[in-house]
Order: sequence, then structure tokens, then C-alpha cells
Amino acid sequence: MSLRDNLGELKVPLTWTAAVALVVAAVAAIAFIVSDRRETFQAEAYGASRSLSDQVLAPVGEVLSTPVRWAGVGADNVRGYFFAAHENRRLKAELKEMRQWRDVAIALRDTNERYRTILGLKTDPPIPMVAARIVTDSRGPFANSRLANVGREKGVKAGNPVMSENGLVGRIIGVTDGVSRVLLLTDIAARTPVMIDRTNARAILTGDGGPNPRLDYMRGKDAVRQGDRVLTSGDGGVLPRGLPVGVAVKGLDGRWRVVLASDAAPVDYVRILLFKDFTQVVNAAELDRMEPPPPTGGALTVGVAPGTTTPAPPGPRPPVAIAPRPQPAATPPPPVAPAPTPARP
Repeated sequence: MSLRDNLGELKVPLTWTAAVALVVAAVAAIAFIVSDRRETFQAEAYGASRSLSDQVLAPVGEVLSTPVRWAGVGADNVRGYFFAAHENRRLKAELKEMRQWRDVAIALRDTNERYRTILGLKTDPPIPMVAARIVTDSRGPFANSRLANVGREKGVKAGNPVMSENGLVGRIIGVTDGVSRVLLLTDIAARTPVMIDRTNARAILTGDGGPNPRLDYMRGKDAVRQGDRVLTSGDGGVLPRGLPVGVAVKGLDGRWRVVLASDAAPVDYVRILLFKDFTQVVNAAELDRMEPPPPTGGALTVGVAPGTTTPAPPGPRPPVAIAPRPQPAATPPPPVAPAPTPARP
């Protein structure tokens, strides 16, 4: 078939296509002209013409914009196909960087949670505390001690308890400027008075260099069971009462031991309790200013104003004037009768 015959067959479709396009263009032109007419300022006429033109232009605009939208989508697909390798490399680099930031964010979240827990640590009665960080870990077959980055400038003294966010860690055994040495509960020299929360039974937590110190000098029948909570007893005024220590377990040697609560997380952030002894639960200054009760009974109060019962401050008593006892009046002696004179013979 010749080219002329093919052109003859294409004339009819082209003619109809041109006619349809002409009609669409004419309708669009009429709609634009109607929408741009300067009508009177009456709201009804203006609103009717605008609404009619909008109804006509909406489907026409949708038909005319569809091929353009399809072309844009196709171009994006072709561009993505040809540049897929470059986009893949870029996404891999971003993913690697995001993983690093993810690790940093997780570490910061854990640190903030531990800070929040440590700062929320409270005791009853309230005890002043100092936050510190463990900077050095000194370990050996028997000795377990660490160094904290605060010292006597913060008021830390030997004997102060050290706690993590989970429980008791140990106590301070040495202090200098900017550094304190912490003796852990697992050290062979550590001795801590504790009690069983369930039975209130007393014991001594003794470190032996292992991870789980043992309970010695346990008193009472059935004083401890598997899983009992162990707290500080406060006996002797060395540590405050009620600090969490751990959980009682039966060791392989048949002795009761304690799984320390502080082992639940790394011991790097701690709080040092500025605890002296049990007498700090009261105000010593107030006790010193208290006055003795007034005397009762018929005792004589010296130096007290009339009508008051407040005793005078201690000191030497003023002399008391004692009136002289009146002497009785002197009575003259009775007259003596003269002796009788003997008669003369």
C-alpha cells in the first residue's frame, strides 16, 4: 500500500479530531469571555455568570491538565530510573549518618534517665547529698574501691554512704581535694549492718571479694528466705536506715548471700549522702537552747521575780539576808533575904 493511500485513510480521524478540538477551544473561549464580562454591580447577575463559567471551565481544565500531569509523572519515573544508582548511594550515606545519630540519641536518653533517677533519690529523713561521677575503677583479687570526682570542698567526709540510682554502693574511706575513695560493699574490708525487710532480722553484710557479699551473724529462726529484700539497718549510726542493698539468695556454699541492687546498671553516676550519725534527725541547736523544767514541790527558788516560774540562769546564788533572832528580855534576879541574926545571950 502506497503512502498516498495511508494518508487518505488518516484524513477522516484527523478531521474529526480537529473538529473536536475546535469545539473545545470555542467553548473555552466563550467561557473566558463570559467570565470576564463587565456586568452591572448587581450581585445576582454577577454571581450567576461567574458560577456558570466556573462550571464550564472546571471539566475543561481537568481534561487539558491531565496529559500534562501524566507527562510529569512519566518524566519523574524516567528520571528516577536513570538516576537510581545515584539516589541509592545518597540514601545509604544518609542512613549511615542517621545510625550514628541514633546511637548518640539512645546514649543521651539513657544518661538523662539515670540523671533523673539519681536526682530524684530521697531519704527519710531528708539527708543532704552531693552528685559525683566515678572516674577510676580499682579492682583486685580482694580489694574493690573506686574514685569519685568530688572531695572535701563539697563537704564529703569519711564514712559517708554512696548510692547509685538502684541502691547502696559503698561508703567513703578517704577524702582529699577534688577526689574521694569509695569502698565497695564487695571489698574484703567492708562490713555493713543490714536487716531483712520481711522479718526485721539483723545481720552483717560481709564482703569477700566476690560479686555477692555474704550475710553473717544472722539471728532468729527462719530469718531469711530466697528473694527477701535486704536494707540497711542503721545500727550504730554508721548508715541511715532503709537504704536498699539487694536481694537475699542461697549461695553454692550453702550460705546466704546478697545480689546487690547496684549491679543492675554500671556504677558511674552516684550520690554521696552527707550523713554523720542518727543524731542529725533532730536540731542540735534547738536542743542546746532548751531550758530545764521549773522545780516542783516546796523548793525555794532564788532570784525569781514574784509571779513567775522561770528559773534564773545558772550562776552563783546571791547571799540571803537573815534577820537576827530577837533575844528575850533580861529578868532581874529575885531578892535574897538576909540571914537571920543569932540572939545574944
